[in-house]
Amino acid sequence: MQVGKLAALIALCLLALTGCGDTSAPANGNSAPSPVATESVTDDGGEKPKETAVSEEHRIVSTTVAITQIMDLLEIDLVGVPKSVKTLPERYDEVTKVGNPMSPDMELVKSLKPTEVLSVTTLQYDLEPVFENANIDATFLDLTSLERMQAEILKLGEKYGKQEKAAAVVSDYNSTLEQIRKATEGKEKPSVLILLGVPGSYLVATEHSYIGDLVQLLGGVNIAQGEKVEFLASNTEHLQQANPDVILRAAHGMPEEVVKMFDEEFKKNDIWHHFKAVQTGRVYDLEERLFGTTGNLAVGEALEALLPMLYPDQP
Repeated sequence: MQVGKLAALIALCLLALTGCGDTSAPANGNSAPSPVATESVTDDGGEKPKETAVSEEHRIVSTTVAITQIMDLLEIDLVGVPKSVKTLPERYDEVTKVGNPMSPDMELVKSLKPTEVLSVTTLQYDLEPVFENANIDATFLDLTSLERMQAEILKLGEKYGKQEKAAAVVSDYNSTLEQIRKATEGKEKPSVLILLGVPGSYLVATEHSYIGDLVQLLGGVNIAQGEKVEFLASNTEHLQQANPDVILRAAHGMPEEVVKMFDEEFKKNDIWHHFKAVQTGRVYDLEERLFGTTGNLAVGEALEALLPMLYPDQP
């Protein structure tokens, strides 16, 4: 596939994936009341910034669901959150929605007078110039792996005085990971193909993708190795030569439609019939709620869901 076409396809995937794969974090009570932001109206008739108790020192806008959930777990107030079909934490019910994670409303963001705007590195290539043109200083958190997500949580805890909460979150994930590693110790490592699908298209996820990282943490061997990017164009002949033990299909954007697309592709394209994973019935559709394109608070549940897929004999 030509570079231009691949870039366009990845952009399409990211657009469909915004807000996907994230789960609702437990709602926490708001901290002590603080000054109230005044309400204003955007020039284009968009949503009005709503009144919400915020800190005089910190006025933070979160533009993705995963970050919003992390901030909720750390009990950090926000003045702006993303617009999403996903349920956001209850503590932010009255907070202004600043638009789609892939295309936040810059004027609305600016009207909130933020001290920090948070996005993710997965969207940095597309969003960084947009934020710069709007004279907004954005911070891009790296949630492409569990380790990097933990590091970002610790940094947020340090920056906003929530060190103990951040350390507790990281410790919980480490405990879950240790238990799973013990369960897979000494077992033969399965080779794995990860397909990332959106309506009409699909890509191959490398070890640098979030789901690729989860597979690696469980001891699986991603057949898409040695790349510098998170996703690659699919070449079924090349993939068949690798002949993976397991095929994982992540459906995003419109999950039911994408699963049907995958089913049709695997049924009509004869080459899939020659994959060992297809012949042995080890093709799995991943639940969108657990398996997004960036790290999120469902990582422990996601690891537990992956375990029997990679190790079917695991009790």
